Amino acid sequence: MILKPLFFYLFSFVTIGAAFMVISSRNPVHSVLFLILAFFNSAGLFVLLGAEFLAMILVVVYVGAVAVLFLFVVMMLDVDFAELRQGFLQYLPVGATIGLVLMVELIAVLAGTVVNANVAADAVTPIPPLAEKSNIEAIGALLYTKYIYFFQTAGLVLLVAMIGAIVLTLRHKEGVKRQNVAAQVARTPETSIEVVQVKSGKGI
Repeated sequence: MILKPLFFYLFSFVTIGAAFMVISSRNPVHSVLFLILAFFNSAGLFVLLGAEFLAMILVVVYVGAVAVLFLFVVMMLDVDFAELRQGFLQYLPVGATIGLVLMVELIAVLAGTVVNANVAADAVTPIPPLAEKSNIEAIGALLYTKYIYFFQTAGLVLLVAMIGAIVLTLRHKEGVKRQNVAAQVARTPETSIEVVQVKSGKGI
């Protein structure tokens, strides 16, 4: 049984290293690639915990859709990253303060934990009411009963984030004719038709 702890430490160290490289890489494309690496190793940790469905969802949804979408957006947008770095020192005190608060919180959490040698065995033990159900049925039963409000709130937050991303990245080109529904509805015969009295023999 030495392989399971070995793979656990391997996936953990690679995930932590990839997460650190995500925030420290200067090239955003490299950051997205390290993010994909972190997702794959996190999926390996889920497999070791007996949550195969979560591992599959992590690979299919996050790696196959979200991370690849980030990569294409970063590569397709013409972003001047040198210009973005010019205001780095301006926001450094705020960022350092937030980072310090997060570090204190993490230290407080780690200091209050108790290391248990049987934590891996306890983690794969299913919840008693859901012991006879499969992995997917147990997750669905918890999400749509006990955590339904949190699940719906997360979906609402993602919807607002998607709308915000569309609004922020929408660019209107000048000189392009667009449909104005309000102006079309407000049209009247007086503003739409011009009646001209043409004299006999003066037409086209």
